[in-house]
Amino acid sequence: MPMSRSTTPCLGICTTTVGDLVCKGCKRFAHEIVDWNKFDSKEKELVNSRLEGFKQLILKDRFIVNDKDLLSSKLTDNGVRFNSSLDPITWIFDLLRASGAQELNLEEFGISALVKEPLSSTRDSINKELLELSEAHHERYFKEIHLEGGHKNS
Repeated sequence: MPMSRSTTPCLGICTTTVGDLVCKGCKRFAHEIVDWNKFDSKEKELVNSRLEGFKQLILKDRFIVNDKDLLSSKLTDNGVRFNSSLDPITWIFDLLRASGAQELNLEEFGISALVKEPLSSTRDSINKELLELSEAHHERYFKEIHLEGGHKNS
């Protein structure tokens, strides 16, 4: 059954329970995780769209999806959870997450790598960059900044 744009991006490895404002797993903000079940589908879609945009930005310079049907089929066959309603380039994030430290033959998934480095290095840099983008977004738009005199700007 295809996932919708309002399907949770949760990866099951939440770090907001240890005090992180941005989850190191799914990259959602703590308040989004806490309130997810209270969000309507539009609010959930906004979260997924933000994360999708960040993933597209990061992945488009590293990979090309040559065959989205093959990628979808291989992900399904391998039991990799991905949101089929999102851009296929974002599915690469799910593939890399699910593959852990193992090396993959990306061509078998209908993907070409644009960078010539070990997949483990690429995986680490993608996760780091996605977390940095999410943290910067949170800092810019959600973290309260206290100014002199008790005024706050958010």
